[in-house]
Amino acid sequence: MKDRLRILIADDEAIRVMTLRTQLRALGFEVVAEATNGRQAVELAERHHPDLAILDIKMPELDGIAAAREITARRPIPVILLTAYSEPELVERATEAGVFAYLVKPVSEEDLLPTILLARARFEEFRVLQKEVADLREALEARKVIERAKGILMKRLGISEAEAFRRMQVQSQKENKKLVEIARAIVTAHGVL
Repeated sequence: MKDRLRILIADDEAIRVMTLRTQLRALGFEVVAEATNGRQAVELAERHHPDLAILDIKMPELDGIAAAREITARRPIPVILLTAYSEPELVERATEAGVFAYLVKPVSEEDLLPTILLARARFEEFRVLQKEVADLREALEARKVIERAKGILMKRLGISEAEAFRRMQVQSQKENKKLVEIARAIVTAHGVL
């Protein structure tokens, strides 16, 4: 995984960009873009679609935290912030922006590698959890619609809950549609009547 990881780096000091580029390449990563300010980092992230971004916090035009927020809003990726400062306020803002790691400069290769791998792993875990939450939300909404449709059928046709559910299942199979689609049609038709 690490040899294919494409990284965007941003720092307003050229020497730090050069150092970071050298460290990342030595670790086997590909540096796909380099920015000198936050606005440029956002634009380069949009253009190059990196797998991860490493941003300095204190940059002109747009600081690293604001840039991280914009980058992840457009296309979620793990972001690591670099800073010479470790103020709690910055850490709090970074957390709110969805940053996955925070390194205090100077950064060594020994610190960089585990931080990148950990940020990437946490990001993947986060994506899996987001999908699970979305799936659960969708299942809950479907369950609500199905329950409502069963209630409509029970009341209109004077049948049991089990029979209402069975009829929806039969209709679902007949029409080759998901049960929730049949339930939505029942609820919609009931609303029209």
